[in-house]
Amino acid sequence: MESKTEKNGNLNRREFLAGAAAATVGSFMVLRPETVFGTAANSKVKIGLVGCGGRGTWIADLFAKHGGYEFTGAADYFKDRVAAFGDKFRIPETKRFTGLSCHKRLLDSGVDAIAIESPPYFHPSQAAAGVDAGKHVYLAKPIAVDMPGCASVAESGIRASGKKLVFLVDFQTRANALFIEAVRRVHEGAIGNFAFAEATYHADVPFEWMYPYLQGENIPAENKLRAWGLLRALSGDIITEQNIHTLDVASWLMNRPPLSAFGTGMRTVRPVGDIYDHFVVHFQYPDNVAVSFTSRQFAGHGTTPEGIRNRVFGTKGVLETEYGGQVIIRGDNFFRGGKTPNIYEEGAVNNIATFYDSITKGEFSNSTVGPSVQSNRLTILGRKAAYENRIVTWDEIMKDESRLAPELAGLKD
Repeated sequence: MESKTEKNGNLNRREFLAGAAAATVGSFMVLRPETVFGTAANSKVKIGLVGCGGRGTWIADLFAKHGGYEFTGAADYFKDRVAAFGDKFRIPETKRFTGLSCHKRLLDSGVDAIAIESPPYFHPSQAAAGVDAGKHVYLAKPIAVDMPGCASVAESGIRASGKKLVFLVDFQTRANALFIEAVRRVHEGAIGNFAFAEATYHADVPFEWMYPYLQGENIPAENKLRAWGLLRALSGDIITEQNIHTLDVASWLMNRPPLSAFGTGMRTVRPVGDIYDHFVVHFQYPDNVAVSFTSRQFAGHGTTPEGIRNRVFGTKGVLETEYGGQVIIRGDNFFRGGKTPNIYEEGAVNNIATFYDSITKGEFSNSTVGPSVQSNRLTILGRKAAYENRIVTWDEIMKDESRLAPELAGLKD
């Protein structure tokens, strides 16, 4: 059944997914730039940043280096972050916005597009507000922290296409030529029938700078917001906020949802916060194929290998990938691939270029949304299975309407 949004936008889910698939293997539909954006081919996209912390400022530099963008506004809950960002990019005081509703004021400031780099809990509502306001949306991963949030972003992607807006989700691996080619070959049978797969994300402790904000009792709400990476309602826990990198590759390779998952996890080492510091999850797929997933965020004391890795074993070969490392297919259909040492920046650079090209050339299939929603849902399936120490089916998680809700009382609007 079509939703009200789908009917009003003249684009249903089947058409949206078909367009996304076509965009993955095809080329941009080229229109005269002045027919879809601005008045001249060299018009710059006026963009505003939502979330002026470290990641936001880092990616803003890449937008600026592209040359096709101009930062004309900035939004963050914290005034010090907006001030630092505004000074760096010479944004007028009148276009610097703070508070929980800062993104709404930014959307009213005359921007053409927004880049969302805020804590993940806010992503669905901020992205939806961007589409409602007729703005192009560049969204950081993860797209959401719960299933209703995933549904919201999926709907926003559909509405964006219907309104001729660009909506791009920034996954670096899916914008890397070696990963794209390796996955294509696997899907065409390079390693034969799948036997099983492994996905790992092993790293030392991140977010240590956030620890002081969560010390003591009666922690102020603003401290919790600054320490969002250590709180499950704001971050989605490590399996969603960070491990999604390896689970996205697994989802991409499997190319269909799992049947179920079971697993476990705990906060064993990390001294503060309420997120886990390790997960172990078994994802069961059709045809008796499984993905074994493990992650940790504490010292490995010299153990190797670390990092973000995926392996798929098949009847004709094995695919091995590492985020920032080697991508290779071994076996009957050998593919040397290569190394990806600069994937973190190069992937973002590629996505920023694609975002600009899509805006200026009028390409609105928004092919990154569907796969990103699928991968995000996979992390939530694994999280629920680990939290509850039981088998959780895909059908069950798709019906899950529970929400993660942070404590926002005391924060200014």
